[in-house]
Amino acid sequence: MDTEQAYDIWADQYDSNLNKTRDLEAFALQYTLKEIDFKHVLEIGCGTGKNTEWLVRKATQITAVDLSEKMLAKAKEKNDSDKVEFHQADITRQWHFVNKDYDLITFSLVLEHIEDLEETFRKASIAASAYVYVGELHPFKQYTGTKARFDTENGQQVVQCYNHHVSDFIRSAKNNNFEVVDVNEYFADDDRSAIPRILTILFKKNEKNL
Repeated sequence: MDTEQAYDIWADQYDSNLNKTRDLEAFALQYTLKEIDFKHVLEIGCGTGKNTEWLVRKATQITAVDLSEKMLAKAKEKNDSDKVEFHQADITRQWHFVNKDYDLITFSLVLEHIEDLEETFRKASIAASAYVYVGELHPFKQYTGTKARFDTENGQQVVQCYNHHVSDFIRSAKNNNFEVVDVNEYFADDDRSAIPRILTILFKKNEKNL
């Protein structure tokens, strides 16, 4: 299913449905960024604002971006702070929403829907002055056929996804002047004998190569 259409439909039930991927990524983001100082945040894939609520406690300003207008509407209901600007945008097109240098860009459960990682990191390199956080469904889960999906009265809906390997993220970032600061894996129910569910990578701008 088309990504924008899917998330517009999903919006009404996104927060209430059982979703271990959503919840574990939210935990992973907080764990990864808890010791990182940031003021200006570009949040790509803000969805219903699950991470915006936490980011706004630490940030001075957030530019929150999502493809789905209905997901954004839910996020706006939760976050009425004047520190947050919401933008509906397709990040595969020009980033008209960028209006400053951001010391943190976050990608949460969004890059699986983007085919061209290289172009995405190129745009991030222009906008970022320091850190880029990536939190994604782990490629190992993708290899087993797991994709973003949800149930409706018309049956299960599967969102269009692309498989990216760990090396794809790292190579695309490296090609655009980012270096790896941290890599971590998170397991549903903290069961480390199972396939990891969430992959996080924290990158930092490498100014020496500019």
